[in-house]
Order: sequence, then C-alpha cells, then structure tokens
Amino acid sequence: MKQIRSILPRFWSAVFAAIFLIGAAAPPAHAASGPGKCTGHFVNPITDICWSCLFPISIGGLKIWPSNRPDPDNPDLPVCLCGLRPGIAMGFWEPVRLADVSMKPWCFVNLGGLKLDPGFDIGFKTMAGPSAVGGNAQYNSQWNIHWYAYPLIYWMELVADFLCLEQGSIDILYITEIDPLWQDSELTAIINPEAVLFANPLALAACAADCVLATTKLPSDSLFWCAGCQGSMYPLNGNVSATIGHVQASRLALSRFAYKLHRELVAWGTMGGKGLCGKYLMPVMRKQQYRFQATNPNPQTKGRYACAPIGASTTFMSAGQVYPAIGEDMGYLVWRKRNCCAL
Repeated sequence: MKQIRSILPRFWSAVFAAIFLIGAAAPPAHAASGPGKCTGHFVNPITDICWSCLFPISIGGLKIWPSNRPDPDNPDLPVCLCGLRPGIAMGFWEPVRLADVSMKPWCFVNLGGLKLDPGFDIGFKTMAGPSAVGGNAQYNSQWNIHWYAYPLIYWMELVADFLCLEQGSIDILYITEIDPLWQDSELTAIINPEAVLFANPLALAACAADCVLATTKLPSDSLFWCAGCQGSMYPLNGNVSATIGHVQASRLALSRFAYKLHRELVAWGTMGGKGLCGKYLMPVMRKQQYRFQATNPNPQTKGRYACAPIGASTTFMSAGQVYPAIGEDMGYLVWRKRNCCAL
C-alpha cells in the first residue's frame, strides 16, 4: 500500500507533464467551440492565505493557541507514545492541498488561469436550468477538479525540523478529466455502491441537521452521506443535480472528490488518537478533518467562515466569489486537521 501511495504522485506528475507539452504544442482547436476563457490567478503564499486558519493549536486536550473556529476533539493526554518513542500530543491545522474546481476542461485556475488543449474532447461540463416547458425541476451542473500537493508550511520553511508536517513540493496529483469514474455516474457506482441506501427522502432530510451542525460548529461524521447545506455526498463525482450557485456546487464537488480519494485509499486519516503515530486508512471520510478556503476568484483570508468546514452554509462566504459570465472557475486551499506525537 505504501508503495502504491509513493508511485501515484510520480504517475500524475508524468501525466501532467505530458499533457502540458501536448497542450503547448497543439493549436487551440477548441478556442471557438469549447467553453469560455479560463480565469484565475496564482495563489500568493503570503497575502492569499488565511493564516489564522492554522489555529487552534492544542497539546492534548488543552488549546495553547485558541481560535474562534470550531475544532474536533483532540486526545486528552498531553503525552503520547509511538512504539518506544515518547512525545507530545499536538493538534493543529495544516494547508496541504490546492484544488481547481471548474466546468471548463483543462482549466488550471490556481496556475494563473492556464488553459491547456490536449487535442481531444473530454471533460466539457455545463450548468443547465429548467426549460420553459417540461424541463428539469432544478438547476444542475458538472465540474472538473485538479488536485495539487501544496505543503505550504514545509516548503516555505516556516517551521524547521518538525516531522509532523506534510513534506514535499508543489505538484499536480490528480486530474479528473481523464478519470472515467468521475466522468460517468454509472461507473461511479463501482466505488460507492452504498449510495442506493441513501437515495430516499428520509436520508436526505437528515442532511438538514448536518447543515445546521456544520454552520454552527462542525459537521456530523455519523451522517457521512451528507455534505451539510451543499446536499448529498453521493454520487462521488462532479455531477451536481441540485445546484443553487457556483459556490455551493463547487464546494459540494470538492467535498465529493475528497471523499472519493479516501474511498480509493489515496487520502488517509490524520486526525484523532489514531493519527498520533501516523496516517491510517479512512475509507469513509470524516468530514471534520477538512476545511476549504477560497483562493479564486477572490481569496478569503479573514473571518470565521474564511475556511469553513465541509457542509457549512455558503451564505457567509459567497460575496465576491462569482463574476457574471466568467464566474465558474473556482479555486480552493484545503486545510487538514493533524494530530501528531511530536518529539
């Protein structure tokens, strides 16, 4: 399993490099017929980051650096033991991933709005609404996601020799345009066969409670099929059948993608007592492990909802995040809760 996890980043790096070279050499075949211009800007690691989202920081159950943001439960004891190595049980939030969320294929929002043309038609998404006569009852949208490694604290060397930090450099890890499980809702059932159990009014009604919990404090991990105010976590792809707006739909697609990575054993658990001595398998994602901060089109760097948990209401975070006609290119910074037995 460790060998697979070490090979995946190199595989996606090679794929991205090949696509980049093809796109640079190929003529813009879809410039006129495809979706509109890709928009975005590079994320400034100083001014575009909500640095207060690092907090709270805790030792055991004691918050040594409190915050007005809710925090999952931490191990009670301030000391821990990993094998024969004693340490201090620390809890903190770490920026580890960047994500592009766009309906335009090959649109790398967080890379300055870079648009590649691989030379084939795949991944074109749309947002559609009810027609005048006999159309759908609600809006629906489809999204592509690009997932970057972004261990910000480590590569900026803000903290030296801290083994609990995610290590590495900026790299592309996943591109959904070439993932058939993300493009096809029927194929998605391979990794989420339990979705049929929650496709009923009673299960969906429970998501209202998750919406309240995520907005006021933290989402409920027991209601794993819910993405709070955004809707249902299933299916694990970017086809959002109940679209309220770009912010709601893009955050739902990103939540589903994070869950998909956990289901495929690509992303692992890092929070709680089980995470003190290393990452562990988490095929059913705990929503409390993540916070999403907007980086594009406008970075959210202040306020309690700057890095809101999965499922929180978008009422407090939608201002300035959608531009008329070009507002479907969204970028997010993913914060991850980490509990670690530090030396």
